[in-house]
Amino acid sequence: MPVGTRGTVKALTQEMLETLDARIILGNTYHLFLRPGHELIAELGGLHQFISWPRSILTDSGGFQVFSLGELRKIREEGVEFRSHLDGSRQFISPEVSMQIQHALGSDIVMAFDECTPYPATLDEARKSLELTSRWARRSRTEFDRLKQATYDSFLFGIIQGSIYHDLRQQSLEQLLEVGFEGYAIGGLSVGEEKTMMYDTTEFIAPLMPADKPRYLMGVGTPEDLVESVARGVDMFDCVMPTRNARNGQVFTSSGKVNVRNAKYAKDTRPMDEACGCAVCHRYSRAYIRHLYLNDEILASILCSYHNIAFYLDLMRQIRQAIALGEFAAFRARFLTQYQRADQVI
Repeated sequence: MPVGTRGTVKALTQEMLETLDARIILGNTYHLFLRPGHELIAELGGLHQFISWPRSILTDSGGFQVFSLGELRKIREEGVEFRSHLDGSRQFISPEVSMQIQHALGSDIVMAFDECTPYPATLDEARKSLELTSRWARRSRTEFDRLKQATYDSFLFGIIQGSIYHDLRQQSLEQLLEVGFEGYAIGGLSVGEEKTMMYDTTEFIAPLMPADKPRYLMGVGTPEDLVESVARGVDMFDCVMPTRNARNGQVFTSSGKVNVRNAKYAKDTRPMDEACGCAVCHRYSRAYIRHLYLNDEILASILCSYHNIAFYLDLMRQIRQAIALGEFAAFRARFLTQYQRADQVI
């Protein structure tokens, strides 16, 4: 799911995303709450109409962004007090407020308000964090159901916490199952732990999640992460990496990562990825895109972001096809072998 934090997937228009057949994008509760404000967006017809996006939208609860504020926020049972990173003003988000914001935005998939457990965390710290998340999940469910009664169809996902501790992850999931959600997300990973820990935790908890509900791994990840996490039972992903890396001149290809700013591409007339059928690879050369970066041209970020999103969406299409054909194990082995061979940025 391409990330459109402030109502835009950076460097791409909605028409571009539709051309790439993105079915769902993300918006961020915290950022849209602060600017332009959920009341204004609601007054203008909701986030779909405001940003002119007719397809699905998932909104994060704001918990991770508040967590990222560090000393600027204070967590208590009622919710989180924090200072806006924009102007330093005092703000407050609780499970109820988060549901109200996401309701005003008109989100199709709403995320329960949670505390993103930091890494590293002791066993006791992780337990206290997940217990707070569980209590907030119940409050999120109650407020979501109250708001939904007279309005649009939407879905609420619960977020599993517990850091890298398997027993806590299972406890968190069991408490969420008692509440009942339309989907379940694995939160609190890709926050500084070793990748092997992320894989190990996902491999443990994903098979325990309901098989008939979406399984969402939040904030992940590299192409390899997507393939490995699907192998462990995950269905949904989001990550800023495709567009963030693109703005820095790094693109993902079937032969590994390419840093297009490197001098060796000055006369390279090849497309970014000879195996890619996207509009950028069909038309533009590495030499030209490198020239754009060296001259700080906006088009460089646009072209590389377009390609990276195309690459990620196509990778997920290949995964779905391989699963449908019963060939995912072979696809995984083939893909990972190719990427390990091209481990260095080329």
